[in-house]
Amino acid sequence: MDNKKLGIILITMSLILLVLLGFIRSNVTRAYQADIDRYIDAGEACPSDPDLCPHEQRSRAQIPIFIAGAFLLGVMALGMYIIFFDKSQKEIMSTLRKEKHLQTEEEKFSILLKGLSSDEQKVIKSVKEQDGIEQNTLRLRTDFHKSKLSILLDSLEKKGLVKRIAKGKTKQVFLRIKI
Repeated sequence: MDNKKLGIILITMSLILLVLLGFIRSNVTRAYQADIDRYIDAGEACPSDPDLCPHEQRSRAQIPIFIAGAFLLGVMALGMYIIFFDKSQKEIMSTLRKEKHLQTEEEKFSILLKGLSSDEQKVIKSVKEQDGIEQNTLRLRTDFHKSKLSILLDSLEKKGLVKRIAKGKTKQVFLRIKI
């Protein structure tokens, strides 16, 4: 069941039961009011025994009504919480899933880098930062000589990690693996 529907059901049921509780409370008040009026009309004071005093009896009879009312207000608050905070809960879960996915990708990339030389790592990191980077730009970013970069890229191509595509007089370098 959808959380929003559940929240609406909780609020509706709480309201209905609170109205019913209000009728019960008014009937209890009226039931004891007749005894109170009888003492007032006779000009007498209520008995000193709390078990016989209609004021005390009415107060005692209303304690369960107040407890039930507090419980129903709590259920209503829970229904409102479920309705209004359902969206934030979904957003939190979505963010956690994305973070886990990113963390997993970073772990895979870290494992990949461990199998490469430091120069190859530098090249792979630069290509990952800008997939499709031109070989000239990569040379500037890594600060390698043309021939050394070319040898490193040949090695990475043989390992199946990058691919080079000719673009005019230069080549673009792409990651072959999805990280």
